[in-house]
Amino acid sequence: MKIITIVGARPQFIKAAVVSRAFQKLGIEEKIIHTGQHFDPNMSEVFFTEMQIPKPAYNLAIHGVNHGAMTGRMLEKIEKVLILEKPDLVLVYGDTNSTLAGALAAKKIHIPVAHVEAGLRSFNMQMPEEVNRILTDRISSVLYAPTQQAAENLKAEGYGNFDIKILIVGDVMLDAALFYADQLKEKPTEDEYFLCTLHRAENTDDLSRLKALVGGLNEIHKSTKVKLPLHPRTAAILQKNDITLEVDTIPPQGYLEMINLLKNCKGVITDSGGLQKEAYFFQKACVTMRDQTEWVELVENGVNVLVGANREKLITEVKAINNKKLDFSMNLYGKGNAGEEIAHSIKLLFK
Repeated sequence: MKIITIVGARPQFIKAAVVSRAFQKLGIEEKIIHTGQHFDPNMSEVFFTEMQIPKPAYNLAIHGVNHGAMTGRMLEKIEKVLILEKPDLVLVYGDTNSTLAGALAAKKIHIPVAHVEAGLRSFNMQMPEEVNRILTDRISSVLYAPTQQAAENLKAEGYGNFDIKILIVGDVMLDAALFYADQLKEKPTEDEYFLCTLHRAENTDDLSRLKALVGGLNEIHKSTKVKLPLHPRTAAILQKNDITLEVDTIPPQGYLEMINLLKNCKGVITDSGGLQKEAYFFQKACVTMRDQTEWVELVENGVNVLVGANREKLITEVKAINNKKLDFSMNLYGKGNAGEEIAHSIKLLFK
């Protein structure tokens, strides 16, 4: 049995590493294609060694072009690899252009597709990721839903009528967080701080939103430090528009460094998708600077709150963290064995 896994961004490598470890235990052959979608200088030799991640068999080096051109080039190159390798199954993760291109390339030449993180919905079709998720789900043979809500989204869209298997397996990022946290050489920090990220295009490309959020973060920082790994793109936009960010900015951090910052922070302020979940994994309250979230169960259970780009609401909700008594005991994302569940099911379904 041979699996081809397709990834294109650093978070997808971390997710894929979880399942790759399970494949190795079961003796399943896997080859990884890296599309090159996100050119990340942190993905050096040290990254693969430190994170115990298998190196890609193929690197397509496709990045730095618009959505249509990127997806088209990936489709062409991935198809060539699949014809050469003749895998039994193609495995894709999440919602990037790499995800959709990999699923399309496989489906066109009649190779079954399995989609990890299926069924997530923001219900905002302006997001390229939402389009990628929906199309990938529809052409997959197996959908691995991370949560009950994700499975319910699929059923509401009529997936029960399709020849597609839907399995609730838990979230592979919980597996990753537990695995790497256990290996982490913890570096305690001396001050209280909120961990913050600010990089989503809906916030950085809309100057009215960006100014409102920066104003809120600057105000919060006056009473409790805000520590923000600053994305180069965000930094360039701030500089170009003469917007002053008065928080404690630090360089972009690797995954292990972010886990350490998470474990030691007072709470999380973010517009990231993954960090909302990771805050929950490490029992931290989260304030999300977005209008929607795919992780609705976090909001429904009171451990995450959406503030959009409302400056005053941002300040109020972050201050309220001090008085919140939150319940992190809910089993929202499985038991930390999603990778094993996925690998075992693949062995049974495609043997």
